[in-house]
This record gives sequence, structure tokens and C-alpha cells, in this order.
Amino acid sequence: MDSSSSTVQSEKLYLANSKFESYDELLKSVRDFYYAKGYGVSIRYSSKDKYVTLQCDRGGKKGDDGVWVLKAKNLTHNHEPSTDISGHPSFRRLSPNDVQSVKNMTLSGIPLRQILSSLSQGNPNLPAVSRTIYNLKAKIRKESLGNRSMVNALFEEFEKEGFIYDILHNSIEHITHLFIAHPLSIKLAKSFSNIFIMDCTYKTNKYNMPLLDIIGVSCFNTSFYYGFVFLEREDEDSYIWALSVFKKTLENREPSVIMSDRELALMNAINMVFPNTTNLLCIWHIEKNVLANCKKRWNNVAYSTTITIFEHNWGEFELVYSAKESCN
Repeated sequence: MDSSSSTVQSEKLYLANSKFESYDELLKSVRDFYYAKGYGVSIRYSSKDKYVTLQCDRGGKKGDDGVWVLKAKNLTHNHEPSTDISGHPSFRRLSPNDVQSVKNMTLSGIPLRQILSSLSQGNPNLPAVSRTIYNLKAKIRKESLGNRSMVNALFEEFEKEGFIYDILHNSIEHITHLFIAHPLSIKLAKSFSNIFIMDCTYKTNKYNMPLLDIIGVSCFNTSFYYGFVFLEREDEDSYIWALSVFKKTLENREPSVIMSDRELALMNAINMVFPNTTNLLCIWHIEKNVLANCKKRWNNVAYSTTITIFEHNWGEFELVYSAKESCN
């Protein structure tokens, strides 16, 4: 007898005793039975409390006595049993405990790959794949949103957690600028409002928008994130808006120093919004520019320990490189 005939015989034997107390019991029994044989079973269609029709991976009827009875229309398969049962969507369903674990890890911001790895450690035979977790995360997001848009849900979360935020719209009501600051960050900034570092990242986020990082420096020479600003573009108007909101959250205090790279639009905005603040260029960016030709002499200048030594080193620096410029 070939494997196909053997399978049909075992199915007939199984069906001969196929009565179940509930719909869920029927589904579990059928899926377990075919799982062991390398096949997946999914629901084709059903009617509540009446019948359910199943099909291979991708019939049943309730009797008059309230007992569920499984009847088959066709016991043959048009494919061989699968060696990897995770290829069947019907067997990639997670248990209620695993679903709750995914919800908890999703709310904690854990990436999909780590979620799948964590579940696999608890269950080495877990049939779920990345797509299973991705679809479940999408379902969780949809349920949490309810009838809200993602933007409205975000703002509600900001308000619930006490975030300070401000937005700017364009003529068609699309958000072009978004300022975000955590309440603890604002408290730190008010206590340590002398020095801030500002730098705009490249367009590395899904919205393809520049992101301005604002970082504070404490009296212990440690840094803390103050806030983030999504900008429509890196131009002077955008920076003026961002710095104006920043100034408002500081209750109009002016920092003593703001460090930045040589972003002219940002430098001009700093001068306009904080006219009494000294704008220093970040030494890391300066060193990147002078690295190729004059790093050693520049280090002598930058790390001078006294005014006298600085003036001496700067004089040498000017003498050497003004001479080289005249030679060119």
C-alpha cells in the first residue's frame, strides 16, 4: 500500500470517531491530526453554531444533538506532505500566552527579530515565522488605534505622558514640523541651561525628514537629550521655528553657548533667536575639515592650556599656513 492510500485509510479511521463537544475542539483535533501528517488545514467558510467547511491549508456539520461531527468530501491531496510544517499558515498561529508576550514586547519597543528569537527560546518547535509576528504586530497596532489616525494617537500619547510638543502645518494641513521634548528633559534643561549642542541628522527616518537633535550638558560634564525636531527642510525658516519653540520651553532663557557644525542656516537662526548666545563650532567637525593637512598643529591650538600658550600656538599656525597659501 502506498503512502497516499495509507493516509486515506487512517483518515477514514479518524473520521469514524469524529464527534466533538465544541467547535474549538473540532478545529484543534483536525489541525493536530493533519499536522502530524504534514498537512495544513484552514477554514474555508462557516456559519456560527451550524457548520464549518475546512480545506487543505489554504467539510464539518453540527448534528441535531448539539455534537459536532466531521465529514469529509475529499480525502486526497494534490501535493506531498510538507517536511517543514511552518510553511502552512494554519499552523503558524500563536498560543494566547505567546500572543500576550508579543503584545508586551511590542509595547516595549522590541524589534520583530528579537521578539521571534525570544519566543523560539521558550518553544524550540515554534512554527511561527517573521510574517506571523509582523501580521500580529499590525493587528495589535490597528486594535490600539481604534478609530483614531496614527497622528492623533501619537498626540494623545504625548499628552498622557506629559510631553511638550508643537507642530506646524502647510496649506493642505500636512504636518511639516514637529517639536518633541520629554518633561524630565525640560526639567533638566531649566536646571542646566548654559550649554546645548545641536546637530541635524541626515534623512534616515521613514518620513525622509531632517531631524534636529538638541542635547544639553550638565554641570557634571554629562549630556542629556533635550528634544527632537522633525523639519520639512534644513533652511533658515525651519531652524528659526525650532529654536523659537525651544526658547519658549526654556521660559525665554538664553543659553550661554550653543555648539553646532558649520550649518550656515542653523548658525543664522541661532544668531536671530538667541542674539546674546555664543555659537561655537563643534571641534569634531572642525577636525574633520582640517584633518588632511594640519591636524598636529591644530591640536596644539585647540588643546592649549592657557591664553598665552594659545596665542603662541595660534601665531605659529597662522605663520605656517599663511605662508603655504601665498606659495599656492
